Amino acid sequence: MHAREATALTPNSNEGRALWMSTIAFTVCFAVWTIFSIIGVRVKDELGLSETEFGLLVGTPILTGSLARIVLGIWTDRYGGRLVFTLTMLAASMATVLLAFAHTYPEMLAAALGIGLAGGSFAIGVAYVSRFFPAHRQGTVLGIFGVGNVGAALTKLLAPVALVAWGWQAVAVVWAAFLAITAIVFWLSTADDPVLIERRKTGAAPKPYLLELTPLKDARVWRFALYYFFAFGGFVALALWLPRYLIGVYRLDIETAGLIGAAYSIPASIFRAYGGVLSDRIGARAVLYWSLAVSAVATLVLSLPPTDYVMHGVRGGIASHFEIGLLAFVAIAFVLGFFMSLGKAAVFKHVATYYPENVGAVGGLVGMIGGLGGFFLPVAFGVLNDVTGLWSSCFMLLFALVAGLFVWMDISVRRLERHRPVSGQTFTYAAE
Repeated sequence: MHAREATALTPNSNEGRALWMSTIAFTVCFAVWTIFSIIGVRVKDELGLSETEFGLLVGTPILTGSLARIVLGIWTDRYGGRLVFTLTMLAASMATVLLAFAHTYPEMLAAALGIGLAGGSFAIGVAYVSRFFPAHRQGTVLGIFGVGNVGAALTKLLAPVALVAWGWQAVAVVWAAFLAITAIVFWLSTADDPVLIERRKTGAAPKPYLLELTPLKDARVWRFALYYFFAFGGFVALALWLPRYLIGVYRLDIETAGLIGAAYSIPASIFRAYGGVLSDRIGARAVLYWSLAVSAVATLVLSLPPTDYVMHGVRGGIASHFEIGLLAFVAIAFVLGFFMSLGKAAVFKHVATYYPENVGAVGGLVGMIGGLGGFFLPVAFGVLNDVTGLWSSCFMLLFALVAGLFVWMDISVRRLERHRPVSGQTFTYAAE
């Protein structure tokens, strides 16, 4: 890394402040966005919710945050990330306060819709941060920004303690306060991005909305979005679902379930920065191949339910039992989280590389589809639990999803290789 580039990553420069404050803000937003992963367990008991109703409750903020991403991304391209990020955090903070005063299931769903705006902050941050850095640094800086996913782990580690001590309503109020304070600090410590500043100087009008959306006609954008549906949507779904899963399967208390759930969320978050570095070095496609392949193996193993069976031997039946123990589950979940984090970074390396002038719109769409995975998958997990009666059915669904994506990606890459010019060029995983 050149000295100038290293300086740009320090908090003393406009670029550094934009990156690090956006990462901090996104971390707090993500902690708020996944608040139901902990307090939802207590709400489920208080209201007597079914598994499907619980899945809908924890997934509702993800729905709002996902659908809002494409709009927030476009607004960031037009009005600047500093303004849009700040206003989004303040709006989500107010909705989180209202949650503390909700008493019925419909009221909680309504509050959850507003809380979901916190998840839309991802599209804002991607568009805002990317404007401060050159293309060859996009993988690294967006990977660093994506570490904000660790907010899910912070909720799992801290929310159970606050919930037991003060109740779930207090958790909502405290999380809302942190988000409001973060919004104020972000506004005071960051600057507008260079593109917005230049536009103001020249008086140039922003691109029309239809022009912003033009890249969305490209089929490749939608393929990237489906990769993100698993890598990010699957991560969010498991971040929300694992505490409930651990309590149901291993009979843990909520504090222990939150702690172990963090063993998945932390690697699935902090290693996203490493995924960005790898994508810059060896190519985003190679990183995606490894991410999907290892995730398929991990979800296949976790999908195996506890089983009693009898083998017919020489002296008669031999009874045996198979079950994934808690320690093995934690280890496999750690591996799954690690490789999903690499995949998340690789997808947005693609976005920044191929659509540098439309990161807000394209990143918003990809983020929206990924976020929708975080909504639909928990609901599907709940339905599968009710229908099959198998706790591991959630991992069966994830295995089917990631295996299908791996096959589709491999077919697409091989088709591209066949049509690549052969005039001395060699095939590389670094580019589409």
